[in-house]
Amino acid sequence: MIEEIEKYFPDMEIINSDIEEKIQNTLAKANFKKYTKDDVIKALNKETLDFDDFCALLSDSAKDLIEKIAQRAKKERERYFGKNVYFFTPLYISNYCENQCIYCGFNCKNNIKRAKLNFDEIEKELIEIKKSGLEEILILTGESRKKSDVQYIGQAVQLAKKYFKNIGIEIYPLNTDEYNYLHKMGADYVTVFQETYDKETYEKKHLKGHKRIYPYRINSQERALLGGIRGVAFGALLGLFDYKKDTLATACHMYYLQKKYPHAEISVSIPRLRPTVADNTINPNEVKELELLQIMCAYRIFMPFINMTISTRERAEFRNNAVQIAATKISAGVSTGIGEHTKEEKDGDNQFEIADSRSVDEIYKTLEALGMQPVMNDYVYVG
Repeated sequence: MIEEIEKYFPDMEIINSDIEEKIQNTLAKANFKKYTKDDVIKALNKETLDFDDFCALLSDSAKDLIEKIAQRAKKERERYFGKNVYFFTPLYISNYCENQCIYCGFNCKNNIKRAKLNFDEIEKELIEIKKSGLEEILILTGESRKKSDVQYIGQAVQLAKKYFKNIGIEIYPLNTDEYNYLHKMGADYVTVFQETYDKETYEKKHLKGHKRIYPYRINSQERALLGGIRGVAFGALLGLFDYKKDTLATACHMYYLQKKYPHAEISVSIPRLRPTVADNTINPNEVKELELLQIMCAYRIFMPFINMTISTRERAEFRNNAVQIAATKISAGVSTGIGEHTKEEKDGDNQFEIADSRSVDEIYKTLEALGMQPVMNDYVYVG
């Protein structure tokens, strides 16, 4: 029942936000079948695009014009970011989870090897990653408050601040005061994937846990900004639902939040479903590479100033091309298991399979050879 995913748990903060309503209103008007090649060309010739233009770039009519779309995206990318490609790596510190999400390797019902790093182990992982030259790290946990409470995550962030200039967190959604605590501990940005914006699909894919509550999750980025966090990242997991609608919804989410909080740094990720330890077959709405590139280009043209991440879910060759056209941020030296940076045998199983296992140095040299400029950090902190 859709009503069930609307009901907040007692520990969940309710904020007065109109963002979800605006997203749903925009989605209700969308009709991707109406666009012609002329509509696509018209959108490409505009300096600033509206949602109608964005939909045209996502339409089937745009597929035959992908080269022109990519050229415009590349122009916008170079206008705002030059040849810079920003590097980071994720660090998984726990894979315990209380949610039952049928597409995820961390699903609480999956029979996988669970683990949680202690602070000595976290610091050893941080030191090992630091050797690669990276200056930005993304700290991740499974969504379990019991096993990975806010204080545990905060101390992990504080440790990371000793070694890295830019700290991101990708954890379970929090209340405003909790985001403020993590901000004070050193967190710079927060990533929360809505997974899918379609409520019926959301209800079917999220069977148990706090993640099942749709509005609490969709307001996560706004609570993070209210808590003092500098940047917020968005994303839908492509393959769970109609990718055009989820891409439009993500664009709406970013656009309306940027309008409301002009100071916020906005970024987007475009992950596709990947096989997991528990299931290597789930992909009901497969998004092909050409469609993925089309999505990335549409984002770049519509909101040219946002950061865009291309993850190791994708092949090395695709990632090499993507950062030259639309993406600005790339993960490197990635492990999605627990303790894999310092131990021959990981403590806990991976969240999903990766497709690009290159080291930081390998990716760095490849991008240099392609004429790009790898960047480890572009933030300067003044005490």
